[in-house]
Amino acid sequence: MAEAERIIGMPDTPDAARAGQERPGENAAPRERSGAEGAEAPVGGSGTGGTTAAGGADDVTGTSAAPRAGGRQAPAERPRGKRRIAVLFAVAAFAYALDLISKMIVVARLEHHAPIEIIGDWLKFEAIRNAGAAFGFGEAFTVIFTVIAAAVIVVIARLARKLYSLPWAIALGLLLGGALGNLTDRIFRSPGVFEGAVVDFIAPKHFAVFNLADSAIVCGGILIVLLSFRGLDPDGTIHKD
Repeated sequence: MAEAERIIGMPDTPDAARAGQERPGENAAPRERSGAEGAEAPVGGSGTGGTTAAGGADDVTGTSAAPRAGGRQAPAERPRGKRRIAVLFAVAAFAYALDLISKMIVVARLEHHAPIEIIGDWLKFEAIRNAGAAFGFGEAFTVIFTVIAAAVIVVIARLARKLYSLPWAIALGLLLGGALGNLTDRIFRSPGVFEGAVVDFIAPKHFAVFNLADSAIVCGGILIVLLSFRGLDPDGTIHKD
């Protein structure tokens, strides 16, 4: 019987062995699959990470590209408009013409005549030849004041190339017109070229006698001080200290 059982049981042994081999195989297959999935997971994860990195790179590229595009345009965007050269010269021409005409009238009608009272003793028109600066100061430095007036005209002409502010154009126009008015007197009036005496005629009480060119220079200077105090530059930009 033992021999018969051995003989009969022998075929079961391979089956059992095969079953035993298949079971580990079945258990191993999931391990292999899980291992494969684990191997695929990093790939997928790296792919996802790669996608994310690519997306991040795209985002970084897009983000960095946008400022670069904006960066190329931003410096060019400044408060610019039409240059105000025409306004400057129009104001200067008006101030110069007004000063020149008033002096011609004063020389023809008022010089060597009694003063004309405009507001009693508070304001008179009185023709006076002034060899000094504005309001009668510095009569011994006529040539120096002439050179200064000429230098002011040159500086204003050079500054006009980058002039975009309307208030600055008006202020510089007043300065230019006033400087030209007094410079004309210093060149063409007696006693000689660059030593000529300026014609003054506006005589307030207890104050120096002056003319319209002096008034234009003072008004232009005050306006420039106010514009500088507000931080407005001639090119139209506004700076803050």
